[in-house]
Formats: sequence, C-alpha cells, structure tokens
Amino acid sequence: MLSLEGKIALVTGASQGIGKACAIALARAGASVAVAARNEVKLQEVVNEIAGQGGTAKAFVLDVASEESIKTTAKAVLEHFGSVHILVNNAGITRDTLLLRMKRADWDDVLTTNLTGVFLLTQSLISSMMKARWGRIINISSIVGETGQAGQANYAASKAGLIGFTKAVARELASRNITSNAVAPGYIATAMTAVLGDKYHAAMLGQIPLGREGKEEEVAHAVRFLASDEASYITGHVLDVNGGMYM
Repeated sequence: MLSLEGKIALVTGASQGIGKACAIALARAGASVAVAARNEVKLQEVVNEIAGQGGTAKAFVLDVASEESIKTTAKAVLEHFGSVHILVNNAGITRDTLLLRMKRADWDDVLTTNLTGVFLLTQSLISSMMKARWGRIINISSIVGETGQAGQANYAASKAGLIGFTKAVARELASRNITSNAVAPGYIATAMTAVLGDKYHAAMLGQIPLGREGKEEEVAHAVRFLASDEASYITGHVLDVNGGMYM
C-alpha cells in the first residue's frame, strides 16, 4: 500500500459518499485526516470509523459556501494538526435545471460552493504546504466538466472551471514541490445516483464500455495515489475515473 505516514490531509465533503471514501483511504495509508463538512453528526461517524481501523481523524464543521467558515476552519485545522500536506477539495452541490429555467440563485449557489470555495480554501492552506516544501492539491471535478450535460450548465461550468484552476495552480506551485491535480469521476454509485431510477441507470450503463457503474472507493484509490510520493511527477493532470465513458 502507498504510505502517507506523517502526512496531514484535509478532505471536504467528507461526511458521506466520495469524500468519506477518500478520508478513509488516506487514513488507511497512514495520513492523519481532518474531515470537514456541514453535518457534524455524520462527520463524527467517519472519525469513529477511521479510529476503529487504527487511524487518526478529527471532525471540523465547514460550509464551503461561506468565506468566514472557510477561514475559521482552515485556521482551526492548522492549529490542531500544525500543517496540511494534502488537500482534497471534494465538497459540491447540484441545482439541476434547463438553462431557460435556471434562476440566478441556482447558478450562484453552485459556482460559489463548487469553485469559489475551492479557491478560498486552497488559498488559505498553500502557505503551510509551501513552508513544508511538499504538498498535494487534489480537486474532485467531474466527467460533466469535460463533456457538458444538458440541465447542468451551472454544475458543468463549475467543474470545468475547477480543471482550469487545477492547471493554473499546478504551474504556480510546481517550484515549491506542490502538485495540483484533478480527479474526474464518471457515473459512480452514490446515494445521489441511487434514486435516479432503473431507466436512467440502464441508459447510463449503456454509455460505459466497462459496463458498470463505478464505486466510491475507486475514486478514493485514485486520490490516494495522487497524494503519494509515487505520483510526485504528475501535476496539472485530470485523472478520469469513468469506466471509459469519456476518452
């Protein structure tokens, strides 16, 4: 297993789904993990699960749509752990509707949470990585940010913007031994996709060469790899985890 012993990781949106899987995977590799999200009860369950497996984790309540919350949480994490070496920007929301019906609030909420929040949190933590001269910034984008999707103009724009942000940061921070990469999941089995119905599920599977939906853990494995020393020569890259749905 890839070793992250001695590293401190912060994962946003870590109370469930892909974020939870990432936190557990990083902890299993030896990292101490700050798990952050809005739901404190669910976060504590993740902390307990990691602790039950012999890992180290602490919960931090975070709303990535709030600049004040981001700055307060970043400060609290640094005060508790002393540093952050690995940042996984996973938290995100959707407000799906066709463009003609999309309200300005639907646009603003998604861009603020999915893109501006990533900018603010990354900005708050890069000094710690620069001081250590070692860092891993991993942004969870989406296949939709690469292909577009009807009814998701806001979400697609936020995830495409995240890819551009990832590459710009990679260029800025490379000289400090800090890498910046994105992971773009495809159709992953989550609580969100579970309620979409059999017809939609069958249609999606028909577009995937591997013929199945992905698992949250498979996205987490990609994140764990990009966080490791084995990925030290990879930066500015978008790693697709989509079963061949987009090539």
